[in-house]
Amino acid sequence: MIPLYKKAFVGLLLLLLAMAALLFIPAGTLHYWQAWTFLTVYFSSSLVISLYLLKEDPALLQRRMRGGPTAEKEPVQKIIMSFVSLAFIALLVVPALDHRLSWSRMSAAGALAGDVMVLLGWLGIFLVFRENSFGSATIELAPGQTVVSTGPYAWVRHPMYAAALVMLAGIPISLGSWWGLSILAAIMPALIWRLLDEERFLAGNLPGYPEYQGRVRYRLIPRIW
Repeated sequence: MIPLYKKAFVGLLLLLLAMAALLFIPAGTLHYWQAWTFLTVYFSSSLVISLYLLKEDPALLQRRMRGGPTAEKEPVQKIIMSFVSLAFIALLVVPALDHRLSWSRMSAAGALAGDVMVLLGWLGIFLVFRENSFGSATIELAPGQTVVSTGPYAWVRHPMYAAALVMLAGIPISLGSWWGLSILAAIMPALIWRLLDEERFLAGNLPGYPEYQGRVRYRLIPRIW
């Protein structure tokens, strides 16, 4: 059996290479400082969190490594995650094409602000991981799973999605593309569909979740929704 740390680091390396290809090949150049900065921020943050989980919660790291359309058990989630995966690819390719063809202009300060958003998204995800050891990349129940209502879960029912949305919005901005934000509009319906389907699953299978829904009214944004 391959040790968990090797699987985690090989997975990160393969993802880095794939994302770099999706950025630099459509851009047609390696002279794309926004892409280099984004990749540094994204994978430095991901590496730090992976090292933390490897030390503090390897079971959660193992669960987080099983993701994507093929890992989902519910047919509707396979459809949703297939669309989300394609949209994430577009979230990289469209800004790269924007850079190549000069569709839009963004200041260096604007791009760096996008990197800050990516960092904030990772910070939010880290806080979720620290609070909830039952998090999974697929919609399922882990053995012994209970309702978590502390930390960020005291504010919204899906803090992971909230943090991910901040990160997703930051990606095209960090890559210097206003047009890339249009992809976020395409991702939103799929993420909301996934969130609502996850709530249906948890309400029907996780004891105490309906009561938690009654205590914490908001799903993504406090006081709004």
